[in-house]
Amino acid sequence: MNRQRWKKYGFMAEVIVLTLTAALCWKDVSQGAFAAGHGAEQAENNSSSESAEDSGTGSGGNSGTDSAEDSDTGSGGNSGTDSAEDSGMGSGGDSGTDSAEDSGTGSGVNSGTDSAEDSGTGSGGNSGTDSTGKDYIKWVDFHVTSEAMRQACAYDVDTYGQEGHLNWVDLLAYLGARYGGDFKQYKAKDMDEIAERLQKGETTVEKLSAEIKSFDYYREAYGAVLDGLVGEYQIEAEDQGQGAQGQESQESQGEVSWTKKYGLKGYSPIAKSFPYNDYDDFGVARSYGYRREHLGHDMMGQTGTPIVAVESGYVSAMGWNQYGGWRLGISSFDGRRYYYYAHLRQNFPYCKSLEVGSIVQAGDVIGYMGRTGYSAKENVNNIDTTHLHFGLQLIFDESQREGNHEIWVDVYELVKFLYKNQSEVVRDDATKEWSRVYQIKDPEASAYLESDQGKQTADIDPANK
Repeated sequence: MNRQRWKKYGFMAEVIVLTLTAALCWKDVSQGAFAAGHGAEQAENNSSSESAEDSGTGSGGNSGTDSAEDSDTGSGGNSGTDSAEDSGMGSGGDSGTDSAEDSGTGSGVNSGTDSAEDSGTGSGGNSGTDSTGKDYIKWVDFHVTSEAMRQACAYDVDTYGQEGHLNWVDLLAYLGARYGGDFKQYKAKDMDEIAERLQKGETTVEKLSAEIKSFDYYREAYGAVLDGLVGEYQIEAEDQGQGAQGQESQESQGEVSWTKKYGLKGYSPIAKSFPYNDYDDFGVARSYGYRREHLGHDMMGQTGTPIVAVESGYVSAMGWNQYGGWRLGISSFDGRRYYYYAHLRQNFPYCKSLEVGSIVQAGDVIGYMGRTGYSAKENVNNIDTTHLHFGLQLIFDESQREGNHEIWVDVYELVKFLYKNQSEVVRDDATKEWSRVYQIKDPEASAYLESDQGKQTADIDPANK
């Protein structure tokens, strides 16, 4: 009996000892695991921040060697920068641009890669209201035809200075509301009818806004695309009276006068007399890095073709991008438009005077066509076809500047419309740079330079450019 009792107690004691031992071991193991996990998390954070810092590619600027500058083209000829330049595929092929190129819309001081470049733009989403509770446009489908733009612009210019001056964006917004944005329904007589009613005073823009529910939306959406392209400006012209004195030196030849004008002051992104071909490739598939839609417009041409500022604005981004190669971003003065020019020329991508914060006038030469990109390493030609990737981003709220709420519009019809206004350029053989023949003075640029924002842009620290 006693033997069985002691045997029982001994078994119970053994169980208690084993339980306590297991508990103590578990405590040590769990503490060690927590410490190890915390350390790994810290190491991971440190590693990610270091890699992010190392991924910035710097200002890029004109990084090329002097010898590479000799790859400039003549008056539209083949530049022959290297033998690989001739490996382009046909104009209908995949030229290698992608949605990730449509980026660099941040503060403008970082000229390297931008966070949005690797994020891929989505459909614009419903980003809600801003921090003040103000509602804003979340998405824009721009399907206005070049024919409709030409007709509306002609009405605007022809009636300028008259009591019944017609604004071209108002006319297009009316048709947009009438067609539900589908300009396949466009008929010239529809615009003629509303133009006549407005000129006769039978209706007003205010009445149209009240009567047509969607008019205000289309006016703001189309205005975000087009508002900076028509207006007042001055253009430089050489005095014709000096033409007979052609023997004079260039420094003293001719006097310059300025002519005030009103009309189309936006320019084609390709300089005059330089050939290119294109088609509507917005939304087609791209696969470099990841599958996505192409959110820009490709214009195939010759290496070294001068690239022109479509609208006056300021340089907000420049440098190397893994997807877009040497690229340049120009923001409109009203902050609504971000123009993106990508795959610029190897070694000599930009006009040498440009830097982040520079003010450019519509029609200025800003860079040169190339085929750089699709490489984490700078200054690499990995695009098969020489072309310009031209993109236009609309910004109604700061949440749309970078990330999944970006709004990029199809500019194919806009480029067709702007073809009527190409910038005439001339080459300086000494510097191998191209520049416009006749300068302009855009009052929007003058007003911006005098504004507080313009002064801040001009004072950007060169170390951040």
